[in-house]
Amino acid sequence: MRLSGSLWRNIRARGVPSRYLANMAVQRPCHVTVLGEQYPTDHMTNISPTIVSKLPLKLHTQPSHPLSTLRGLIESHFPSYTHLSSLSPLVTPYQNFDLLSFPKDHPGRSVTDSYYVNKDLMLRTHTSAHEVEVFGRGETKWLLTADVYRRDEIDGSHYPVFHQTEGARIVSANSTGMKEIEEDNERLAAHLEQSSIEIEDVPHLSSTNPCQPAHDPKHTELIAKNLKLSLNSLMLHLFAGRVGATAQNPLKVRWIEATFPWTTPSFEVEVFFRGKWLEILGCGVIYQPTLDNANVSNKLGWAFGLGLERIAMVLYSIPDIRLFWSQDPRFLSQFKQGEITTFKPYSKYPACFKDVSFWLPEGQTLHENDFCDLVRDVAGDVVEDVKLIDDFTHPKTNRKSLCYRINYRSMDRSLSNDEANSLNAQVVSCLRDRFRVEIR
Repeated sequence: MRLSGSLWRNIRARGVPSRYLANMAVQRPCHVTVLGEQYPTDHMTNISPTIVSKLPLKLHTQPSHPLSTLRGLIESHFPSYTHLSSLSPLVTPYQNFDLLSFPKDHPGRSVTDSYYVNKDLMLRTHTSAHEVEVFGRGETKWLLTADVYRRDEIDGSHYPVFHQTEGARIVSANSTGMKEIEEDNERLAAHLEQSSIEIEDVPHLSSTNPCQPAHDPKHTELIAKNLKLSLNSLMLHLFAGRVGATAQNPLKVRWIEATFPWTTPSFEVEVFFRGKWLEILGCGVIYQPTLDNANVSNKLGWAFGLGLERIAMVLYSIPDIRLFWSQDPRFLSQFKQGEITTFKPYSKYPACFKDVSFWLPEGQTLHENDFCDLVRDVAGDVVEDVKLIDDFTHPKTNRKSLCYRINYRSMDRSLSNDEANSLNAQVVSCLRDRFRVEIR
C-alpha cells in the first residue's frame, strides 16, 4: 500500500521538466553491478553508487535496530499473518506500476522520482510492487516489510532509502468469507470497547469515498469495518503505552477520507501524540483489478502501508533520519530488540555551510533530485540538508542560474572547514563534469 504526502508521496504530482540534465548525453558505463549481478545500462539508468551501497544492509532485519524492533512489534500484533521481509528490491516497472493500475503519465514513473537499473529493471518505490506476486502465490493474510527507494531532497526527514510495512487481508467474496469477517469484527470491537482509545471515525462508504462497481456494498462495508478495527487495534498496540493512555486520557485516533487509484474506499489514519496529530498510514479496500491480476478475482479485502522511519522517529525521539544508518556505537548501543527507549543525543556538532552557484547550459534545467544524488555520491551522510537559495534568469541573455546551500554536518564528529571545503570542491568538480554547468 503506497503512502501519500509524507505518507503516500507518489500520489502528489511533482512537476517534471520536459528537458532536464539527467537526460543529457552523460557518459555511463556499459554495465552496472547491483547485488553482485551485472546489468546492461541504457538511457534510463540513474541508479547511483551511494544507493547501490545501501541495497545489502536491510536495516529492518538487523537485531536491536529501532526499525527491526518496530517491525517486530507490528508483526507481533498480527501473529496469524505470514511475515515477509527478504524479497529482492529489484522489480520491473510493470510490477511496480502497471500491475497496480498506475496511470502511464504518473510522475512516480519518471527518472527524476525513481531509480532505474535500466528501462526494464528498477528499485521498488513501495512494498506494493510485490502485492500481485504475494496474492498470486496463495497468501491471504500477510505483512511485508522492506526497504524502498525514491529519489528525494536532502534534509532531516527525507532519505532516498526508507522502509515500509504493508499489511493485507483478503477473503472469499461470498457468505463464508463474510461470516469470517463478521466474527473477527465482533472480536476486535469487544477488545476496543475495553481499551483506552477514542476514535474519530468517518463513514465506511460515502459519495466521495464510494464502493467499487465490482463489489457488493454490504461486503465492502464489512471489509472496511474490519480494516478500521484491525488498525485501531494496531494503533493501540503501538502508541497507548507511549502516551500513558487511561480511561480518563485515552489514545486519540482519527480517520480521514482519502482518494487513491489503488484502493476504494480509501482512508488515512492519524494519532494524537505529544500534542499534535501525526499521519501514520494510508489504507483502503483493494482495487479489484489488482486482485484480478493476481488471479484471485473471487476475493476482496484490504491493505495498509506505513513508513517505519516516520513512526520510529516519533517513538524513539530520533531527530535526524540519517541516524538510522549510523554505525556509531554511541547510537547503536542505546537500543535493544523489543524495547522502545528514548534516544539520548550524544553530540551536536557545528554546521558548515557552503554555497554552490552555477549557470546551466542553454535551454536546459536541472532537477533538484539530480543535484541531491550527486551530493550524496560525493559526501554521503555528512550532508545534513541542501536548499535552493537562488533561482535567477538573466533578463538579457535568458541564461538560468541556480545556487544551492549545502549544510555539511557530521552526526559523529566535528567536521573541519578544510574538510568541508574539500568535499565542496569535489561536488563542484562532479557538477561541472556530469552536467556541463558553468560555475559562478
